Amino acid sequence: MAETVRYHIPDFLKHFSLNMHLIRMMQQRPEAFREGAVIGSVYGVFPTAVWNGGRYFHGNCDERVIKEVLKQFNALGIPCRYTFTNPLLTEEHLSDKFCNRLMQLADNGLNEVIVASPLLESYIREKYPRFPLVSSTCKAITDPAALEEELQKDYALVVLDYRHNNNWDVLSQISKPEKCEILVDACCDPDCPRRRAHYESIGRSQIRYAKWAKHAKPGERPPQLEVQSFRCKYMELPLYQTTGFRTHVTPQDIEEKYVPAGFRNFKLEGRSLPDIDVLETYVYYLVKPEMQNEIRLDLLLRLTGKYKYF
Repeated sequence: MAETVRYHIPDFLKHFSLNMHLIRMMQQRPEAFREGAVIGSVYGVFPTAVWNGGRYFHGNCDERVIKEVLKQFNALGIPCRYTFTNPLLTEEHLSDKFCNRLMQLADNGLNEVIVASPLLESYIREKYPRFPLVSSTCKAITDPAALEEELQKDYALVVLDYRHNNNWDVLSQISKPEKCEILVDACCDPDCPRRRAHYESIGRSQIRYAKWAKHAKPGERPPQLEVQSFRCKYMELPLYQTTGFRTHVTPQDIEEKYVPAGFRNFKLEGRSLPDIDVLETYVYYLVKPEMQNEIRLDLLLRLTGKYKYF
């Protein structure tokens, strides 16, 4: 019997339709997908959440939509995982009404939270103890000893810094590979000198926008945000322009190296990408090579509404 391999995919709101089509297809046509592949969670955020990090999101979301999205994924047994990884939060942000409401709506023991801020983590552990917590890759833990220490803490999973990918001098020494989550398709430059600065820029912009949104008048334009001038060509690269990076983990690597070594959880990027880019990533990682053209077309037809099945 094949080992269960869990993929954590983006985004429960932005890619809602695509993800529901994917999950239904995996149920209907399991023979087309790689052995053992399942969806472990769908991660993301509902705007405008000041706790959000990793990728900048703006706008607003009706509570009826939030409830329905959570309901749809949870009914399939799939957790929605909040990306509450803003590294610049202060005490005043902990009482944010919208973020606390998001926690209340998802507080059923199934849904999860990704954390990076020790302040927010402590708050969630105390006020919402039923949420499994996931340690974020935004922490950028590159020291092997510090990583081992992180794995000993009370986290459901620890998302490794992408610079550990394919570094078997480090990976082979990890004591709890089953507790690790590997960001397999990282789009960042493998030697990116601005990764932490970028996360902080996103955090500051999210805070400023959320503050503005609380008091914005109809038709009022949002402020110019720092993240809008933080240019990074790597975030716009399509999948096949990143597969040559030394940090890229191929589907064959997962099957032949990572799973035999005890790793079971793999994260796919794409929160801010168009559906078509994310769809191709799903086909690349989840679908058997001989079935990829057929499943790609099937998903595209379903996504564009040519026929419906749920």
